[in-house]
Amino acid sequence: MAGQDEYDHLYKIILVGDATVGKTHLLSRYIKGTLPKAPTATIGVEFATRTVPLAVGGTVKAQIWDTAGQERYRAITSAHYRRAVGALLVYDVTKAQTFQNCTKWLEDLRNNAEPDIVVMVVGNKVDLVEKDPSLRQVPFEQAQAWAQSKSLMFYESSAVTSFNVKHIFEDLLQEIYTQRTKVKSDRYNDNSTQGGMQLRHNPPQRQAGCCT
Repeated sequence: MAGQDEYDHLYKIILVGDATVGKTHLLSRYIKGTLPKAPTATIGVEFATRTVPLAVGGTVKAQIWDTAGQERYRAITSAHYRRAVGALLVYDVTKAQTFQNCTKWLEDLRNNAEPDIVVMVVGNKVDLVEKDPSLRQVPFEQAQAWAQSKSLMFYESSAVTSFNVKHIFEDLLQEIYTQRTKVKSDRYNDNSTQGGMQLRHNPPQRQAGCCT
């Protein structure tokens, strides 16, 4: 069995989104299996690591960076976008403004992270909606349609109940591997010819993840 320090790939992942949407809770639930005992606002950037066996592609060591959502920390947090190959763009399903602000967060990612960064939109706090459906301000279908229009993955989740927490992190890691492998394959095949014919195989696009 592979040790904690043995891995095939090293991926930097960042969590972005408005303050109080639950980024720190999601990370704590995934890494520790528990919620923060005394939750406080993230100041600047915090990070954790986890070694994850992929369904396909070996083992990934994920460096997961939790960024502050407050405007005053934007200069600090955007500097940590560099070399990030994946991002969870988190909003609160009970606060429409946090979803509307996803547009500016996505723009920040596009401007500061790797050009081929894989982004998953995550609607968090569905546990609140399960208790009281009237609290929902962002319809599932609306968020899913927006994510698809931007070619982003999409899930809803709850750090409180653990709903989809494992999936959002590990499906993102798997998609990063899939996309990066496809790019390498396409580059190789672009340079391969036989009898004047280009040898190229484009596997079908994987559907962005979602839930019901």
